[in-house]
This record gives sequence, structure tokens and C-alpha cells, in this order.
Amino acid sequence: MNHSHPRSRRLVALATMAVLALGGCASIPNGSAVATTGVTSATQTVADGTGVWDAATVHDISIDVDESAVATMIATYLETDEKEWIEATVTIDGETYDSVGLRLKGNSSLRGVSADADAADLPWLIRLDTFVDGQQLDGSSELVVRSNTSETALNEAVALDLLAEAGLASEHAVATSFSVNGGDARLRLVVQNLDEDWEEENFMTDGILYKAEAGGDWTYRGDDPEAYTDVFDQETGDDDLTPLIDFLEFVNTSSDEQLAAGLPERLDVQAFARYLAFEEVIDNFDDIDGPGNNSYLRYDATTGGFTVVAWDHNLAFGAGPAGGAPGGGTAGADGERPAPPEGERPAMPEGERPGAPGGERPDRGEGGTGGTGEANVLVERFTAVEEWADLVEQARTDLVEELYDSGYAEEVLDQWVSVLTEQAGGLVDAATVEEEADAIRAVIAA
Repeated sequence: MNHSHPRSRRLVALATMAVLALGGCASIPNGSAVATTGVTSATQTVADGTGVWDAATVHDISIDVDESAVATMIATYLETDEKEWIEATVTIDGETYDSVGLRLKGNSSLRGVSADADAADLPWLIRLDTFVDGQQLDGSSELVVRSNTSETALNEAVALDLLAEAGLASEHAVATSFSVNGGDARLRLVVQNLDEDWEEENFMTDGILYKAEAGGDWTYRGDDPEAYTDVFDQETGDDDLTPLIDFLEFVNTSSDEQLAAGLPERLDVQAFARYLAFEEVIDNFDDIDGPGNNSYLRYDATTGGFTVVAWDHNLAFGAGPAGGAPGGGTAGADGERPAPPEGERPAMPEGERPGAPGGERPDRGEGGTGGTGEANVLVERFTAVEEWADLVEQARTDLVEELYDSGYAEEVLDQWVSVLTEQAGGLVDAATVEEEADAIRAVIAA
């Protein structure tokens, strides 16, 4: 049976809302204006996925690759942290692609990798055009094989659908039967990589996409681009770190008054407030100021403004950290989902939804951005401004109503459950699907 996912993507609606909401500005005690609107993200409506991105189908991906090349690649990563490209043959839904680029993908998800790791369990970036110019499938050249601490990855799949419904840039995601060199297939979630193809699909203007690296932070390090190596990685556009460096300088060195007056000229504050609220509502602590420093910054070349783009939701809905064993299977012993490390996740008051109105953002403690133990400076300064903190609070209330109280999240979850139980029975048993779905339902209903 083919199930249509209810993924109405409301990106244009959000851009319009950002212009109209909350009357434009408020005031702070010293009389300076605090703008609650400003530059907006030039996002555009993204249709439901088709072809390889049809989420109503469990797709088939098989990889043929030289095992010695994989072993050498893993050894290089273990010694140097470098992720080298190797060449592979990849068959996707019966279509074979030769000379495809394959490399490890992730940071904390690779923490448990070892020399004898099973390639079918590793997180991968598949790039069709690494060695063959123009090679692509259904408008995409890059596919990310995600890791997750659950057997189904339902938490990330549902989170991405809800992210799109929230009016924020998201990625297509599909369940796949994934195998390497003829070995046993695994159920793996595959998502779009945030590259030029993804950017063109989601935004109407030219821009530059920067990825925050896991080991970095958002401090201002001067105007030398070399100082930002291994801190931010430019993913799209012509090489130019100047907009990013200028933004970091403003965020880190401006006075409180300058920040309140000038940030809305540099950042889509409405979208950022909604992003912060969303990550709380879905109970994902591994976001922009979590231990993985998971976020992208997109610079709009037309407006000169930035927007924060969400990335990495394999810990959404309260899932435990994925560092124990890379791959699509459960990281804990005896098939149990591992408990979060003590102190990394705050206990929520009984009966209160994570991130619900009245809740505070989790204290990151020693697991702060990039493992530095420090909060993300943009989050810290943004939420210190009362008017912007109020935007986050209002966005929480709105998102709970729009995503949870409306029944939308439950409908999305049910659709994913149907796909897995009807099409992936050889990869995961129905009882496991229901058990992991129930864990998500508990967050939705809290």
C-alpha cells in the first residue's frame, strides 16, 4: 500500500509571518528599540519527495566497495580524523551508478568506530558526482546514510517532517534496505545532504551555506579566514568566509544595545526563535548549543541576512546519545536503547512537555557547544533579550498547538509506522516498530 505523508511545507508562509508578526519592534528599559522583525529567509515551498525521496516507499540501496579500501579509510580516520573519499558502485532501487564517492559522515556518531566495524552499520555520505561530473538521481547527488540509537530511526524521520510543517527548512528522508558487498541488509534512514541541490530546492535567492563543525564554537577569531579552519566549513557558493566572520564579530563584540538594535538586520529573528522553540518541543538537546554543535548558517546574498538551519535529529524525542556504536542499530547492550549519561539531559517536571511554555532551555553543562562546556553565544545573547525570549515562548505555544494538539504529529508517526510494518518486515519486527513509536507518542502526549 502506498501512503502519502502529510508533509505540507509552509516555508513561504513563515517568511510572510516574519514580516507581519508582533508589530515589528518593542522597547527595552533604556529606551532603545528592540526589533522583533527584520531580514527574512527567502525560503520557498518544497513539495513532497518523489523518486528516491518518496517517503511512502522503503527504498533499496546496495553498495559494492573494495573491503581493503574501507579498512584503509577507517584506519586513516582513526589516526587523523580525516574522512577520505573512496570509490564504490552503488545500486539504488535497481539503478546502478559506477565510480560513486563514499566517505564516513558524522562526528559523535563515529565515536565508537573501530577497525573491525561492519560497513553496513556505519554512517555514510554517498556522493554520486564525486568522480563522475553531473551524475545525480532525482535532482540529488548526495545522500546521507544516518546513524541512530534506535532500530527504526522513527524519531528522526518524524522530527524532519515536523520541522518542515513548522515552516523551517528541512530535508527529505526515506527508509531504506541498506547493504554492503552482499551482506545482510539493515534498515537505515537516508536523508538529503545540505548541498547545492538542497539549497536550490529550499531557497529562492543565491547564498552561502556554512556548517558549524562539532569541535568548534561561535567565537570571533579575527578577520583571518584561516583562523576558522575546523570551526566552520563552507558547503555552498564561492569561497568566502567574510559574511560569516562579520556576523560572528557582531554577535561576539557588540554591546547589548547594539545587539538589540542591529541583530534583526543580520539574522531572521522570527525563524531563529521558532527554531529554538522547535528543538525544545521535540525534546532534542543536540542542537545548536548541544554537544554536537549541530547547525548550519545560511547567508542570503540578496538581503545580507543569515538564517540558522537545523541539522541532525537522531536524538529527537528523548533518544539517547549515539556515540556508543555507529550504525542504524541500537547502541546499547542486549538491544536496549542506552540511557542518557547522567547529567546530560535534564529531568522534566512531571506532566510538562519538553520545551513547553514555562520550560527553560536545558543547561548544557559540560556538554556545551563543541564539547567546550560553553553555551552558544548567539543563543545566549538572543535569549537574554526579553522581547526575543518572548518570541521563543510564543513559538513554543504555537508549535505545541500546531504540531501536537492538532493531531498532526500523531498522523505523521502513524504514516511512518505503516510504511515500516507493511514494507520492512524483513528488516525490523512490528513489535519493535510499535515500541519505538510509543516512545515518541509519550513525548507528543506529555
